[in-house]
Amino acid sequence: MKARQLFRYKARQGETICEMVIWALPAATRERPHGLKYRLFCGVPGQCLVRYDNELGKGDHRHCGDQEEPYPFSSVE
Repeated sequence: MKARQLFRYKARQGETICEMVIWALPAATRERPHGLKYRLFCGVPGQCLVRYDNELGKGDHRHCGDQEEPYPFSSVE
């Protein structure tokens, strides 16, 4: 069974792009105990200002410029 998209949003103001996508996974996993796959991106063409995601192998983490660090996911809200 595939992930099911729950939410998608994309907006642009001038050069700044904001995009959010959330998927419900078929089941929770050790890396994604909340059962969600997600991506929140804010940036300009060619540059990430901030991004939150939970790609496999890294768990819940955020990117601020060139820095990357784990963070405690609490909820979608």
